[in-house]
Amino acid sequence: MEFNENEAIYLQIAGYVGENILRRQWLPEAKIPSVRDLAAELQVNPNTVMRTYEFLQSQGTVYNKRGIGFFVAPDAEQTVQAYRRERFLQHELPAFFNTISLLGIGFEELARRYEQFKAAQAAPLSTVSTHEK
Repeated sequence: MEFNENEAIYLQIAGYVGENILRRQWLPEAKIPSVRDLAAELQVNPNTVMRTYEFLQSQGTVYNKRGIGFFVAPDAEQTVQAYRRERFLQHELPAFFNTISLLGIGFEELARRYEQFKAAQAAPLSTVSTHEK
């Protein structure tokens, strides 16, 4: 994982965890990597991963079973989605609107390209959800 200088590392790791949850690679009630394992995988200090897990626990995304480890909360997908949606609307969307305005890109072109994007994404997503069931 490559880290961005503009955001705290623990928040970027929280984004990585959230991505795994939203992609259903880490399912509700499933044990997630230990602090040490994730720190080794991402090549960061274990204290940083612990801070990430504490942050996610405070949001209700993960929970700790003392002595066993951290687990994905039953409603983690909704929690992550709501957090990321609000963050996107507050921080990223204004910058996006500024960029498309400066470049003269209209909503019609955006809609067309978004539909193309969804069509391209539909095949892999439907394959994934078929295998999970």
